Amino acid sequence: MRKSKYNSFDELPLMLTVEDVSHVLGIGLAHAYEVAHRRDFPTITLGSRIIVPRDKFMEWIDEQATKKSEIL
Repeated sequence: MRKSKYNSFDELPLMLTVEDVSHVLGIGLAHAYEVAHRRDFPTITLGSRIIVPRDKFMEWIDEQATKKSEIL
């Protein structure tokens, strides 16, 4: 697993790049781009640039954890 360069959510910028997402989730950049293209993943596209609002990203993580706990 890739080590995150962030120690807490408070350190995250307001708008994350796909590279930031890869660091937070501990996944490779290619996999982070796959996640960023999911319909349920919160992104804003500006030209060819993909950005992720920090608050929406945190909500998405909570939703994923909730879905998993409902299955178990």
